Amino acid sequence: MITPKIEKLIVKYITKSAKADDLDTLSKWIENPENRNVFKDYVQTHYAITYIMNEPDSKKALERLLRTIRKEKSVVYKFKNQPIFKYAAAAILVIALASTYILKDTLFNNQIENNTPIIVNNQIEPGIDKATLTLEDGTQVILEKGASYQTQNANSNGEEIIYNNNPSRELVYNYLTIPRGGQFQMTLSDGTKVWLNSETQLKYPVSFTDGESRQVELVYGEAYFEVTHSTEHKGSNFKVMNNNQEVEVLGTKFNIKAYKDEANIYTTLVEGKVSVSTSTQNQLLAPNQQSNLNITNNNLSIANIDVKGEIAWINGEFIIQRKSLKEIMQTLSRWYDMDVTFEHKELGEVRFVGILRKNQNIIDILNTIKGFGVIKDYEINNKKVLLK
Repeated sequence: MITPKIEKLIVKYITKSAKADDLDTLSKWIENPENRNVFKDYVQTHYAITYIMNEPDSKKALERLLRTIRKEKSVVYKFKNQPIFKYAAAAILVIALASTYILKDTLFNNQIENNTPIIVNNQIEPGIDKATLTLEDGTQVILEKGASYQTQNANSNGEEIIYNNNPSRELVYNYLTIPRGGQFQMTLSDGTKVWLNSETQLKYPVSFTDGESRQVELVYGEAYFEVTHSTEHKGSNFKVMNNNQEVEVLGTKFNIKAYKDEANIYTTLVEGKVSVSTSTQNQLLAPNQQSNLNITNNNLSIANIDVKGEIAWINGEFIIQRKSLKEIMQTLSRWYDMDVTFEHKELGEVRFVGILRKNQNIIDILNTIKGFGVIKDYEINNKKVLLK
């Protein structure tokens, strides 16, 4: 098992107070095959989350984190390029304490509340593969795991839907709608792959016309596209339309986030080149750039970002990069199909960094946040969560 000594070494590393001999000891411990197996079992069932602080007192942080680790979950970090820590990063929520803006000091000043959360008929579960397909005549088909669907134009195994490449002169449109608590994948008739996030709707033609622009509409929500190149389709470009913007590509990988309840539309380019246009502006994006369209004032801005965090959702993770608790809960609300309210608004402003696995139990996530003193308690009633 992981001894108190090893736990201390891990926390010392986190708080940047570990010395060279501390890291050597921890590295040697990991090299032992038995310890590696113990470590794997440990991190598969434990994770931790913390929030950004300014100039932490290492000694107090060490004591506080050790109490939390033993009572709640573990915190593990990569160092010295150990492969086992790469495994850990995929299995747990990985957090780096940073010397940055002070946002909340309760980790060092408050005592962990031992209140038992009030949980009544908890109906909150991680999302699954599910969607509603609306055909050209208005007929709706429920797509979900274990249920197959097939027509002359498409087939689905309940986890994705694939359209056949049958070029047509007449455009016939389908809609794919992903509810809260769902996700789905699809392949358009031109071979373009699309990942659809929770609470998303895409309008698209059953088949495209060779030589003409390939157009789909992201009605709302979030979608990641891997577009087949125009050279494969007689020069046809690919466009993603939205009420507020138009994205034109030749062949590339990009993500668009355009939720109905958010005031900004984010377009993130992973590979290739795209053009983002509004009624008044046009901007070209290069890889690792993101456009931010403010719907209120129609302002379009460009920023360089780490795209991994923007597309992690297609790989079963949520990468949190200086996000507020309010923003995190907004994302989790869609995935877990739940409604979250804050008893005190200031709780929503606490910022986090880290990684959440999409298959984690919501109670584990809330208990971890509570364990670090960010919230005093929480309540769950059916699919409603109150953070106190």
